[in-house]
Amino acid sequence: VRFTLGGKEVVTMAAVESDQRRSARHAATREEIIAHAVDIMGTQGVVGLTLSELARRIGVRTPSLYTYFNSKNAVYDELFRRGWQETLDHHRALVERLGPVGPDTDLVARALEVTTANIRWHLSRPAYAQLMLFRPIPDWEPTPDAYAPAVTFAELAFEEFTSWREAGLVRADTDIFELNECIVNATTGLTSRQLSNDPGTPYDQGRHTPHWPALITAVVRSYLP
Repeated sequence: VRFTLGGKEVVTMAAVESDQRRSARHAATREEIIAHAVDIMGTQGVVGLTLSELARRIGVRTPSLYTYFNSKNAVYDELFRRGWQETLDHHRALVERLGPVGPDTDLVARALEVTTANIRWHLSRPAYAQLMLFRPIPDWEPTPDAYAPAVTFAELAFEEFTSWREAGLVRADTDIFELNECIVNATTGLTSRQLSNDPGTPYDQGRHTPHWPALITAVVRSYLP
């Protein structure tokens, strides 16, 4: 119950609990919408996602969705943000487990482990990968907030490659931007081919993924002293 006492609004515990329940229901419905969006995009592609289908799946009329997302692009934004945030968290945990780069680091083995983990992640989440790696929606770009985890991921990758040079593991004249671009282009290209030509197949059973170790090894070795 809410009432005014002495010119001030008084909120009772019942009102607080009601607000908490309402907030919890709102959050739960948002999660349900996201789950259905991932399912639709996973089977019908990004362009197969419609607000009318999302509304049908959660049992409401289409205008009711605007209570949770103000547009279909807002749904794309949230998926993009979540995908990159999860990728970022996964990458940080892996790098922490591997430890810092040093003069004795096996650079080929490290690069293979980090990049393979990235490829595995995207192949296991094709709905997210469509938004994160490609531009399937001509009139949509992620908002700065949604793009922020991707920027942080790119910065960490650049720091990783810079540490290779600082540790003397690659040539002193190595262009870090070029090294970054080569590895990103290779991983994205491999992921794209696998998703396009062998969709739904796990990394270990893929048509193209068996050749990844040879490709990343060749790229890394081309920069060794």
